[in-house]
Parts: sequence; structure tokens; C-alpha cells
Amino acid sequence: MKIALIIENSQAAKSSVVHEALTSVAEPLGHEVHHYGMYGADDESSLTYVMNGLLAGILLNSGAADFVVTGCGTGMGSMLACNSMPGVFCGLVIDPTDAFLFSQINDGNAISMPYAKGFGWAAELNLQDCYTKLFSGEPGAGYPRERAEIMRTNRGILKDLKAASCRDMLDVLKRVDPALLKSAIAGPKFAELFEANAKDEGIKACLREVAGAQAALS
Repeated sequence: MKIALIIENSQAAKSSVVHEALTSVAEPLGHEVHHYGMYGADDESSLTYVMNGLLAGILLNSGAADFVVTGCGTGMGSMLACNSMPGVFCGLVIDPTDAFLFSQINDGNAISMPYAKGFGWAAELNLQDCYTKLFSGEPGAGYPRERAEIMRTNRGILKDLKAASCRDMLDVLKRVDPALLKSAIAGPKFAELFEANAKDEGIKACLREVAGAQAALS
């Protein structure tokens, strides 16, 4: 599984802590971790929690990522932004129990975590425990297990509801504020990671056009 990590500006100083915790759990399980930034508080390309959501939509709908790990100070802003995107089902994960239940019951494709609220001594251990609960088991198995089928049914209903209420991702990219989109994909490693992993040619072509226009103006 390809896991994309996205860190926004208010918590960028903790990027290495989050990245190390995630890779220490995910890579031994056979998953790839692709860090889309931010990489530090002084990065020239800055991401807001709103851009986190837009990037999550781009990466998941294009096939560049199978799962997104993101967050902000409380985790709530990034969660709301992610869930505004088509095909993105993001849960707020604060502790390992949240991670386990989200994986087993909701079987979503993104999580948002608080990297300021409650982020104190041994915070990296909590991150590792959350990622272990999230990525080491079979997602969607249900909890309690006897309710697995009804949970699976409800996930399908929610997926259909989201498809009915949201625009196609390519349509979103054509309608979103161009300045917001340009800023969201301006990270130093975005083009390299995205081009190597994205599968949707329509989204790829759209972002190449945006990036080309951005380069022409710089």
C-alpha cells in the first residue's frame, strides 16, 4: 500500500517526528511511505489544512496514494477539508483505540491527527501505536465482528451517498481557486512523487498544465 504523508504549516516543525513514527511502523509491514511535505517550519512551500484536504483528494482519486495520513493542530480542520473531497473518507484519530475502530468499522482511506493538542511527552509512542493499530490488521473486519456485515453495507451506502453529493475530482480541479491549487502542488517533491505513482491520466494532465502555467509565471 502507498501511504501519503501530508503536514501543514502550523505543525511543520514536527514533520520528522511524524514521518519517523509512520515509517517505523508502515515499512516493516511492506507499505511505502511517500512524504509530500511540509518537511520543516522554514519550507518555502507552505501548506494549510485546507490544502491538506485538496492534496488528499488529488492523491487518492489519481491513484498516487492508497491511504493518506495528515493532520493539523487539533486534527479537525484537516479532517473536514479531506471529507469535502470526492472519494475521501477521513477519520479523526487521537489514540490507538480510535485508529483500531476507524480501521475495523469505517475502513476509510485517510486519517487526520492532532499534532499540537495533547502532543506532549512520548507523543511519538502514541503515533507509533496508532499506526500499528491502523495498518497491521485486516481493515473492515468489523467490531464487534458479529456486526461486520451491516458495517460493510453501511460503508457502501456512504460511498454511494458521497458519489451522489460530490463532483468528480477532475471537475473539482477545474473549479477550485487556481491560486489554492497551485500552492497545494508547489512542494519540492510533489511532481516527482505524483508523476511516478499517479494512474489517472486526466488528473495528471490537468496538474501538468497547472504546473506549466505556474512555471511560466515564475
